[in-house]
Amino acid sequence: MKLNSLFPLSLLFSVTCIAQQEGTDTTKTLDEVIVKAFEQQRPLSKIPVSLSVLSTSIGDHFNKTSLVNGLNLVAGVRMEERSPGSYRVNIRGSSLRSPFGVRNIKIYWNDIPVTDPGGNTYFNQFAWNNFSSIEIFKGPAGSMYGAGTGGLILLHSLEGEWQPGASGEYNGGSYGLHNIFFSGRFGKKENKNQLSYAHNQTDGYRVQTKMHKDNIAWISQMKRERYELTASFLYTAMYYQTPGALTLAEFNTDPRAARPAGGAFPSAVNAKAAIYQKNLLAGFSNLIRLSTHLKNTTTVYGAFAQIKNPAIRNYERRNEPSFGGRTVFSFNKKRKTADWIFVAGAEFQQGYFNTQVAKNRNGEPDTLQTNDDINNRTYSFFTQADVIIKSKWFITGGISISRAKLEFTRLSSYPVIKQARTYKNEVAPKLSLMRSFNKFQWLATVSRGFSPPAIAEVLPSTGVISTDLEAEEGWNYETTLRAFLFRSRLKLELTGFYFRLNNALVQRRDLSGADFFVNAGDTKQKGIEFHADYKQYLGASFFRQLTIRSDLSVNHFRYGSFIKGSDNFSGKKIPSVPLSVLTLLADLGLANGIYLNANYYGASSIYLNDANTAKAEPYHLLGCQLGWKKKPKGPFRLNIYVGADNLLDETYSLGNDINAAANRFYNAAPTRNYYAGISFQFLIEVKQ
Repeated sequence: MKLNSLFPLSLLFSVTCIAQQEGTDTTKTLDEVIVKAFEQQRPLSKIPVSLSVLSTSIGDHFNKTSLVNGLNLVAGVRMEERSPGSYRVNIRGSSLRSPFGVRNIKIYWNDIPVTDPGGNTYFNQFAWNNFSSIEIFKGPAGSMYGAGTGGLILLHSLEGEWQPGASGEYNGGSYGLHNIFFSGRFGKKENKNQLSYAHNQTDGYRVQTKMHKDNIAWISQMKRERYELTASFLYTAMYYQTPGALTLAEFNTDPRAARPAGGAFPSAVNAKAAIYQKNLLAGFSNLIRLSTHLKNTTTVYGAFAQIKNPAIRNYERRNEPSFGGRTVFSFNKKRKTADWIFVAGAEFQQGYFNTQVAKNRNGEPDTLQTNDDINNRTYSFFTQADVIIKSKWFITGGISISRAKLEFTRLSSYPVIKQARTYKNEVAPKLSLMRSFNKFQWLATVSRGFSPPAIAEVLPSTGVISTDLEAEEGWNYETTLRAFLFRSRLKLELTGFYFRLNNALVQRRDLSGADFFVNAGDTKQKGIEFHADYKQYLGASFFRQLTIRSDLSVNHFRYGSFIKGSDNFSGKKIPSVPLSVLTLLADLGLANGIYLNANYYGASSIYLNDANTAKAEPYHLLGCQLGWKKKPKGPFRLNIYVGADNLLDETYSLGNDINAAANRFYNAAPTRNYYAGISFQFLIEVKQ
């Protein structure tokens, strides 16, 4: 099946929806989706920023083991899974520098920075019931969120309608899948409290891919006339095995196998390769209205991560405490012809990390090889101005200045070795302009991004400190056309972008599987992204509700001038990025509470090395779910469902190891698999 043949199909679905007979429309319009990014606090259709908003309900279409399927619905976003628990997020090609984890993307949870001062984000610490909505901004967001060229993700826990009660869910399925979710909400709208627990467990599709995770979160919010105080706490303990990548021959022979022994290195099974991970994140965010026009939001937080990683070549232990804060002042003034908003603020992060690497002896640490203390500090100052002229012109201009300092002390060498690098002050401006024409909008943005190497790149798994790595920086240009049709039930959005990145950080792997990084000369990243969604209530017929969502991204990513030693990769296609990706999501609500949904994800071929001599083949994933919801009478809600993923039984690699030595690129994902689940809700009516 050709990928491009499915694009007309997505348009056909949309036309079919529009042709349905209109009933009483009780849907919430897109104008009611309030965006918080860049201090907008305005409906999605009235901000000069192109971003995507996902509700936590998007997870109801999948088995909720991870956020992979939900984030992959968004054009330009690609979340990969090398094995259960091992994720990375690619926004417009930003996984070029990320063999695992999430780098070059700033992530916040309830205004708390989740991205640590070393530039890494443990995105796998989250579960589906830790948030109510996700905002995704693609491209440099440095004008208000510090260093970063990849993008921005904001996770919110208490957005939307809130009602006291309790909910629970269990689902299980193929390969030893067991998921448990519980949430309890108590208090009033002026004093909200939410306590949640999640347990995820699977034996995995491949050998050496067992995973289990426990997650506890507590959020409390107190609202008064002049202030709003939110406390957030998150603790995650997880364990997941790492099977290692396969060559193409090994992948074709037995995709479920773990990496075999080779040369002086043991197999992944004999090395007991795995990650033992604990994360703690806690913080307070206080919004205070200083006057009718002026408000301040200040966040302080502390975080701690403990990682133990027996791997094929060594045993790594990391302790990563950090703390920081963020403060934002916002002043707004309404005039007869224009509304003004002025924003100014700062963000600071400090980390005191320690990394120890020893020889791995059957999954236990042996002889110490390196012991490093890492002092890392980042800070940024930013300001922004917004003006809305007669509700037709929307203009936003912002600028920030950021600085990062790294200091390494190698305690395992005598005399003690110290290395340091301070990345110069970098200015990151952004200018956005939007013109609204009733049902149509035109938006243009110019922005600059800056991203210093993360700790994991300066001190990769080879153990060689690389303070000579340069920060990457570049300019992004994009324009967007939007349309809101049929009383805003149909939204269409088409975006074109061009991002020129200098000193791009590129990941490489040696024969042992250890990663290291080099600076490429520059990259030229051009692309087109299309989004359409439609929701229609169909009255009292047998077919009650129909929702369609379709996203398409087409990428033209190339190296500019990139010469490394005797290798010339200039003009080559950038690895890890598919040429095109198409996603479809369809929901059909029937009478008597029965519902059916289907999802499709199709990716074209993906180059796996800078030389473009190896590539992964295209693949097409189809999933569906059938369920029944008890009609909402009284305080109880019940939902029973069954589902299947990868119905076409594709053999494919969802998380490739880019530029791997010995051509070990492939990490096989599950073939056809099934799941079933049940969930309940008990809601308490609040007397006004």
